[in-house]
Amino acid sequence: MLSSDILLKLGLSEKEAKIYLTCLELGTATVIEISRKSGITRGSTYDLLEAMMDKGYVSRIHHDKHMVFTPTDPEIIKKRYQDSLRNFELVMPELKGLFHKHAKTKVMYFEGIDGIKRVYEDTLTSTTEILNYANSMEIRRHWPTYDYDYVRMRARKKIFLKGIAPDDEFGKKVKQEDKNFFRETRLLPAKSFKFTNEINIYDNKVAITSYADELVGIIIESEQIADTQRDIFKMSWAYAGLVKRTK
Repeated sequence: MLSSDILLKLGLSEKEAKIYLTCLELGTATVIEISRKSGITRGSTYDLLEAMMDKGYVSRIHHDKHMVFTPTDPEIIKKRYQDSLRNFELVMPELKGLFHKHAKTKVMYFEGIDGIKRVYEDTLTSTTEILNYANSMEIRRHWPTYDYDYVRMRARKKIFLKGIAPDDEFGKKVKQEDKNFFRETRLLPAKSFKFTNEINIYDNKVAITSYADELVGIIIESEQIADTQRDIFKMSWAYAGLVKRTK
């Protein structure tokens, strides 16, 4: 059952999920009524309801000298998880800093277009702006829905991107749409700067995707490497701002 599967992913046991769904069907009910409807023994039902009260899925009230249980509105549970997620995101930079404080350099390798998509998905976790070297044509040739699948999602998440790309047909089109997709692009002469692969620098990571001979992606997780690449990008960015664009 779909609802039960979702509840299991939220941390309820199979029996707890069954009881919560039973409570939603019955509304306010006694332990005996819930036990009969769910098919779980009376003793186990009571113990499970007690545990579910602590988790906020049911509440207990006294009615006509009887103790009855009522389910929590699913909207309230949804809001509680949303609030928890927002609070978690607020401390994410600090938690990630602690996690990576003593971490050694990590390298992850991916193959094929599905692997490259996973590399891009990782950039959507960025808490910093993304610094990007790209061949605007190559990624779209291999991933036709790239703008819809990835660029729109990045913009929706308000992850700003600074990009350097060849001044060709694709590069010009990308630059023209900068304001719509939360980015700033600078172009370099296409004859001198071909960029057959793409580099994204974000957080403490450097992601490289290559499209020349085979589709491969690499994510290097290292604060020192990422910081060095940021400095190199700053230099390239300044240079790209001085180069006269082709018409």
